Amino acid sequence: MSEQTLDPAAERGVVIVGAGMAGVQTAVALREQGFTGPVTLIGAEPHQPYDRPPLSKAVLLGKAEDSAFDVDFEALDITLRLGLDVSGLRAEEHELDTPEGPVAYDALVLATGAEPVALPGSEGVPGVHLLRTLDDAARLRPVLERQHDVVVVGAGWIGAEFATAARAAGCAVTVVEAADRPLAGTMPAEVAEPMSAWYAESGAELLTGARVARIEQGAVHLADGRVIPAGAVVVGIGARPATAWLAGSGIALGPDGSVTADSSLRTSLPDVHAVGDCASFPSARYGERLLVHHWDNALQGPRTVAAALADGVPRTYDPVPYFWSEQFGRFVQYAGHHAGADTLLWRGDPADPSWTVCWLRQGALVAVLAVSRPRDLAQGRKLVEAGARIDPARAADSSVPLKSTVLEG
Repeated sequence: MSEQTLDPAAERGVVIVGAGMAGVQTAVALREQGFTGPVTLIGAEPHQPYDRPPLSKAVLLGKAEDSAFDVDFEALDITLRLGLDVSGLRAEEHELDTPEGPVAYDALVLATGAEPVALPGSEGVPGVHLLRTLDDAARLRPVLERQHDVVVVGAGWIGAEFATAARAAGCAVTVVEAADRPLAGTMPAEVAEPMSAWYAESGAELLTGARVARIEQGAVHLADGRVIPAGAVVVGIGARPATAWLAGSGIALGPDGSVTADSSLRTSLPDVHAVGDCASFPSARYGERLLVHHWDNALQGPRTVAAALADGVPRTYDPVPYFWSEQFGRFVQYAGHHAGADTLLWRGDPADPSWTVCWLRQGALVAVLAVSRPRDLAQGRKLVEAGARIDPARAADSSVPLKSTVLEG
């Protein structure tokens, strides 16, 4: 990675590409850190910058018109350029290409987020929806209001949240998942298995091992010959970093499409940082590169970058990843990263309304999943952060506070 030395006294202009959580937080954090130079925030959508998690809940169900950030950009002297697509980056000139002409930068922050993966062959089919933008939510709201039969493709976090909203709206919901269980890409089988029952409890039908052969207007055809009627189809099969526009720019990208930032969120180009869903970073804590597509990462990373841009001193970014999901009447929270764990232990019975799973590596707590047990999550997150070793026998007793299971020494 290139070394970047910044002169905080100079009136360097910072341009941020992407007006979601990561971009907005970078702009706001710059001012909070005392940065006085020009700050420009570029967003591809015409809407005032808004938060995305409410799209699958309040906005979708008509309980809120939008989820605009409560930020006075004018008072913070942040220039908004909305409805502006950025199509290229020319590092030598320190310029971005846009339909309105080049935009110059002294320092650049990439915050373009991720875009949902489309189901091959479904593009352009009437009634097929993705859920990422305010406009997507606006198109889906009438679907729920009319109580159409809805088919959700993908039983991941987004699929479960949308299925929850659709059931709350009174829709008949069928969820089709190619894998043999929900959350197959993120949770081990023994943890995901109890979650399968949540679908039936809510009145949704979950079909696992169900691969989609094709979608046509009004129907989803499965590879085994079954045909599912569908007034609407919502695809939630994952997301990829929105980085295609960086091809040929000199920005190093990983196989997953992420900007491969360094431990201070600097990219392979001078004067360019990357934050949020579009960037991966090396985690010393977990010994691997992480790509975290969650709200908390889009909140924390910008503070690291803004501090460095404000005073010229790079900070190491190595958070404990955290996310939450509200689905089927449950509040699901996760902190850490369990890929390298060697021990999994349960706190509570997964058949009960609330329970927790802890992952350990060489005795140290590295991740915790809490279902409607926020105290476990709050205490577990701090223990993961501290690298604390815990007593497995005591931790398995759900009546013992997690913070009381720490081993001394």
